[in-house]
Order: sequence, then structure tokens, then C-alpha cells
Amino acid sequence: MRTKRRYGWHRYINIITVATTLTVLFVALPILWMIISSFKGPSSINTNVILPDPWSTANYHTAFVQYDFGKAIATSLIVTICSTALVLGIGTLAGYGLGRMPMRGKFPIMVAMLMISVFPSIAVVAPLFLIMRTIGWLNSYQALILPYTAFNLPFAIWILRNYFLGIPKEMEETGRIDGASPLRTVWSIVLPQATPGLFTAGIFCFTACWTEFLLALSFNPTLRTIPVQLSTVGTIYEAPFGIIFAASCVAMIPIVILVLVFRKSVVSGLTAGAVKG
Repeated sequence: MRTKRRYGWHRYINIITVATTLTVLFVALPILWMIISSFKGPSSINTNVILPDPWSTANYHTAFVQYDFGKAIATSLIVTICSTALVLGIGTLAGYGLGRMPMRGKFPIMVAMLMISVFPSIAVVAPLFLIMRTIGWLNSYQALILPYTAFNLPFAIWILRNYFLGIPKEMEETGRIDGASPLRTVWSIVLPQATPGLFTAGIFCFTACWTEFLLALSFNPTLRTIPVQLSTVGTIYEAPFGIIFAASCVAMIPIVILVLVFRKSVVSGLTAGAVKG
């Protein structure tokens, strides 16, 4: 059956194009409005004026000077980078073992990890808090790094395992014939082929750690991350939206950079994980 060729505006306007455009506008317009509003002064932030008049960076100055968002960004970077590195390191070895090496009980292990990945963190906040207080880890970096690693590791293992399944076994067998050890085979042959999967797992883990609030509020009330510091802006009688918008814009920058730089790798990694079992 021949496909009917479209001409004129029918080539560009169809239900898929309209749905995609509406979705992009639904997501992008609030972000654009937040960015523009972050440059408004207190007198124009609650008005119907779309563009700031005049443009001002006072909200950014107040966020960094009065509310010390520079320290919060540094804390978030340390916790997030360390957690992501641990997740990728452990997840790579675990995903390769579950995907390639013969072992019993693979299915129960994968099901258990899937259950852990959807387990609500609020259910374990109380026992984890008692453990952290007992060992003296409250208000420390490791109080967040280890829980973040534990909660994000199952999802990373799922992604990496599925990606490892798509790599031809012949490449690994060639390395073993040449005398390479299993660890050397993973490092030199498998990992270069699994780069999109690593970027996908890394970006999802980075985003989850960067935006997490409950554990950071419970374990580090003084050593605050960005979400916790944002919650301290304003009072019960006043909400300085300009400062909140400015801090939120700064907090978005690392995630936006990661997504824009590694977008092709992320799409490739998600596609591979979707078609491999």
C-alpha cells in the first residue's frame, strides 16, 4: 500500500508536531517565566509586567550574600559528585556481573533491586537518623553520600546491565583469548562500548542527588544542600519570589549543561535499556 505524500503545510503540521509543540511549551514556559522574573525588582515581581523594567541582578546578589547559596552549591556538588562516582563504580561491576557472568538467583536479585528502587525514602528516614546519630555522622558529607548511593544504585544497575547485554560477547572473548583478566576486559573493552549507558545512569543519579530534599533536611540541617537552603528563604509572612527564582536558576545550570552536552548519549542509553531484557 502506497503512503499518501503530504504537500504544503500538511508536511509540517500534524498531530505529532502539535502534541510535541504543546508539550515543549508546557515545560519551557514556566522555566522561561522563572528566569525572567528572577531579574525583576520587588516592586514588579507581583505585577502583570512581563519583562523587568529595569533589569536587576539584586536577587542573585541577595541569594549569594544574605542566604549563602555559594556554600549550599559547594555542599551539593561534593555530595552529588561523590555519590554519582560511587554509583557508577559499583553499578558497573554489579551490572556486568548480573548481565554477563553465570550465577544463580539473578531474577530474585533483579526483583529485589527493583523493589528497593521504588521504596519511599520517607519510610527509612527515622531508622537512618538513629543510625547516623549513633555513629556521629549527622551534619557530615557521608551522612548523605552513602544513603544517596544506596537509593540510586539499583536503578543504575538496571540501566547498565541492560546496556551490557547489548554488547557482543565476541569482543570480550577476543580479549580473554589475548590473556586479559575479567577486570581488564571490562575496563578496556566493555566500558568504552558502554559509555552511553554510563552517561545515562550518571545523569539520572546526579539529578536525583542534586534535587533530593527529605534526607538532606533530616541528616544535614546545618550543612545544607541547595533544596534545603531554598526552603529557608523568606518567612511565614513573606515569600521573596525573586530571590527564590534567582537561586533556582543557578541550581538548574549544572543539570542543563549535563543534559545539553550528553543528550545523544542519554537517548542512546535509554533506547538500549528499553529494547534489551
